[in-house]
Amino acid sequence: METEELLKRGVSVCWYFLLAWWLWSARGNKVVARGEPWMTRLLLYWMPLTLAFVLLGPGDWFGRTWLREGIVPHTLPFFATAFVIVAAGVALACWSRYLLGRNWSSVVQIKKDHELIEAGPYRYIRHPIYSGLLLAFIGTAIREGDVRGIVAVLIVLASFWRKLQMEERMLGETFGGAYAAYKARTAALIPGVL
Repeated sequence: METEELLKRGVSVCWYFLLAWWLWSARGNKVVARGEPWMTRLLLYWMPLTLAFVLLGPGDWFGRTWLREGIVPHTLPFFATAFVIVAAGVALACWSRYLLGRNWSSVVQIKKDHELIEAGPYRYIRHPIYSGLLLAFIGTAIREGDVRGIVAVLIVLASFWRKLQMEERMLGETFGGAYAAYKARTAALIPGVL
């Protein structure tokens, strides 16, 4: 098998690892104290993520439309870059998920006895899981090399931004001044940028 094909498959393996880790680590989470309505989650989080995954699916799905316009060459350096970015993003998301422990939820929720985590990447980034997932989507978009990748990343970014705004409001209400101080010294997604 060619190196390019191995790198392309490596991107998919990273996503499968992330999915397996997410399912495994979701066991034993704390009881929910409050959260957002299920319809909001479906419309503003799960549907956009599903659309982004569809956009990054097999290119044949999109025929010869503008979404298939190539913007990144399909060469070894770009496939290698894509793999490294996806692997780094998945590693950041998994590490961040591990640090949250039983406080984690796939949706906006405050758990009973919720804790404010400030260790590891949380020392610099308030939402490193989203940062990691965005990196993984960016790397996957580079692997695909089409306009549809840009559209998928923008959809994910908009969805995560809306979700993190809701999380920050709930965390601010839950932790008060401690969260305000934490927010003042950290970035939402990218240190020094956003």
